Amino acid sequence: MSVWPLRFAETGNGDFLFSDEAGGFFRSNDGFLARYAYDDLSEWDRVFLTGRGHAFCEEGDHHYVGFASRWAKRQFVPGPLDYIILVPTLRCDLACSYCQVSRANENARGFDWDEATLEATLALLDGLATTQIKIEFQGGEPLLRLDLLNLVREFCRQRFASAEFVVCSNLQNVSDEGWTFLAAPDTHLSTSFDGDAPTHTRQRTVDPRRTDKFLANLERAVAIFGPDKVSALPTIDPNHAPPPETIIASYSRLGLRSVYLRPINYQGFARKRFGRAGEDGWADYYQRFIEALIRYNADAAAPMEEYYLSHCLRRIFRGGHHGHVDLRNPNLLGADYMVVDFDGILYPTDEARMMTRIGQIDLSIGSVFAGLDRERVAALNGAADNNFHEDCTLCVFQPFCGVDLIDDLSRYNRIDLPKHETEFCRRHTAIFRKIFELIYRDDDATRRSLAAWLDIPVFDPALAPVHG
Repeated sequence: MSVWPLRFAETGNGDFLFSDEAGGFFRSNDGFLARYAYDDLSEWDRVFLTGRGHAFCEEGDHHYVGFASRWAKRQFVPGPLDYIILVPTLRCDLACSYCQVSRANENARGFDWDEATLEATLALLDGLATTQIKIEFQGGEPLLRLDLLNLVREFCRQRFASAEFVVCSNLQNVSDEGWTFLAAPDTHLSTSFDGDAPTHTRQRTVDPRRTDKFLANLERAVAIFGPDKVSALPTIDPNHAPPPETIIASYSRLGLRSVYLRPINYQGFARKRFGRAGEDGWADYYQRFIEALIRYNADAAAPMEEYYLSHCLRRIFRGGHHGHVDLRNPNLLGADYMVVDFDGILYPTDEARMMTRIGQIDLSIGSVFAGLDRERVAALNGAADNNFHEDCTLCVFQPFCGVDLIDDLSRYNRIDLPKHETEFCRRHTAIFRKIFELIYRDDDATRRSLAAWLDIPVFDPALAPVHG
């Protein structure tokens, strides 16, 4: 019998968490660790490891093939380019304190697509090999150029067999035509609501009357379109954050069941104003928020999730869960998604666009006029996976994690910093540690939340394997 290499980490209660490269995991003790390390496995160890898919008898047997299949599902293989972020304007009618996109004032000139950029963008879309497309309109405030949004949407509806649209709007000022545009069945709305009215006013609108107007628009959107078509994401300054219970209550009152909790991003204007303030406090606040969610869900008729924790939880239990572009492995840039800026320049991610915009580094990868610069894309992707990185190969969370080279470049101007010193690694290590603590927690309220977040009827304790 051959055992696939196991990674391990202490859990904090005297036990150890083990995982293999395909994402199989279990909890055991220092006795098993010693037997594994000294190649002195007992017969019971061998039965357990083989039965759980951590070992095989001979190359090519069903245990071997099963492991290979599970490992392959962990690897992200991009399909055709079918997800495009379009920025028809940088102009915005708000001046949020943490803005990360380096906006332009509402009445500024020269920050919208011109006719040539529109035509070249449509030509780019027309040349895609995919039969389905997802378009995300960002800005600035994209509803300021509703004419461009309409032209793109009508083109995509005719060009592709399936088309989906997301409008990322501050939802501050919506015209009758804007409401009509958003009401289409194939169109979704994403906005920002920072947890409660005082925080939203401080960080975004400045004027409480503008906050009241925003909240009225958000309530109208949820009432008309339904919660499945509306997402409202809070941006949190950990040094001035609303209590977790306040955010949960605010979102619950709106009928929203998913909260994507985000710290102020180290990008754009936010980089200059906030710097890295709050990084140290984020993990503590995030964990308190998750515990508050579990308490809320214990007797809630409709449980609520924190989107990113649910995503990471699903990556642990489901190979092939690659839907979030910020957490993939390999995380290949310029492959199945990209950004078209207001001037027609192409970027691999929205964060890369922001970094270029403030003059930190040019991460553009072409333009709608000249096409994709494949040499630049290849250079960016030279270190886009964590499978063989010396800092990751022994990490127990590696099978579920990913890489974010753009974030490393943004924060440290380099991609070769030891991983444990990066914010990406610290943040995800804390998240995965928290998730595995919850998985092995003997608590009905926790299991109720885990079941809701995994979209399964009940969380069976058998999903948390233990080897005595």
